[in-house]
Amino acid sequence: MGFTLNGITVTGGVTFQAAAAGPAAGGLWSWGRNDFGQLGLGNQVYYSSPKQVGALTTWSKVSGGERSSAAIKTDGTLWAWGRNGSGQLGLGNTTYYSSPKQVGALTTWQQVSCGRNHTAAVKTDGTLWTWGSNATFGELGLGNTTAYSSPKQVGALTTWLQAAAGAYYTMAIRTDGTLWAWGKNSSGQLGLGNTTSYSSPKQVGSGTTWSKVSVGYQHTMAIKTDGTLWAWGDNQRGELGIGNATRYSSPVQVGALTTWLQVTCGRYHTAAVRTDGTLWTWGQNDSGQLGLGDTTNRNSPVQVGALTTWLQASAGMYFTMATQTNGTLWTWGSNSSGQLGLGNTTNRSSPTQVGALTTWSSASAGGYHGLATRS
Repeated sequence: MGFTLNGITVTGGVTFQAAAAGPAAGGLWSWGRNDFGQLGLGNQVYYSSPKQVGALTTWSKVSGGERSSAAIKTDGTLWAWGRNGSGQLGLGNTTYYSSPKQVGALTTWQQVSCGRNHTAAVKTDGTLWTWGSNATFGELGLGNTTAYSSPKQVGALTTWLQAAAGAYYTMAIRTDGTLWAWGKNSSGQLGLGNTTSYSSPKQVGSGTTWSKVSVGYQHTMAIKTDGTLWAWGDNQRGELGIGNATRYSSPVQVGALTTWLQVTCGRYHTAAVRTDGTLWTWGQNDSGQLGLGDTTNRNSPVQVGALTTWLQASAGMYFTMATQTNGTLWTWGSNSSGQLGLGNTTNRSSPTQVGALTTWSSASAGGYHGLATRS
């Protein structure tokens, strides 16, 4: 299905890019695909350049799902917009919204993650909440396969630290360093040594040193407190970075380095930043999403250029975005919907700077789009 973007008819494309920046810190900006109002601009118009979402400067944390968005403000309130067919906005209905809508009235939201059709969030009291799609796989972790359009608490624990929602599955880390998984597991993406789906949280091994976790379509990456990088799940395109195309249902270490700082999963590719500020990518590369100047897949980490100033990377559907220590924002990969924010719909296989601003501080990509904040 085609659409019109800046007077140009474009066919296909499933990704959009959203980011926070602008005249004042905390402003929210978005661009790219907008068929369900996921840009939060009050319309369904596609944009290939950043457009500010309202005038507020109190946005703190943002997350993008496949065609929805969620964000937390500095006052601890949670907001959502975009596609809502499975109740993934948490608003108690299945109505789509093209502008941010507050989820309840609480001011205690700390972290949020949007998956393909469901959302997971952690409150300041350490409780974990999920909502949205839950059919067949139990990705909400509630012990059933019932969809919910309002937040539901996962168990009664108050020790949850971080949640990551993917395509029909969820991963989460507790304050004791343990890693937990639930939902779809057809490719072993839960890391439990099998391909059985679970509707309640299951611990991944017995380790207590898990620090960060990221989920893709059917593969998972995680970093331990010792700086080692681990991978499991689908690997047909080399997205696990372990030098082959074999699927693994239990965590496998990526090389032997202990300098991994941050990792992010796209649909079939992965990007990671090391403590020395270098950026590395691997997996599918048909749209140039690895940023290596070509469209060749890689099954082991390959350095993106020679810079040592990368701060954070975020992988979307078939594109990647990253910030540098100087506050600049860079994008590359598929651009069929203008999701690179470069004012056009041309794919890029190498990092290209978005505008000239030097105040971008973080970026976050979900299944089909990403978001970022400004310092």
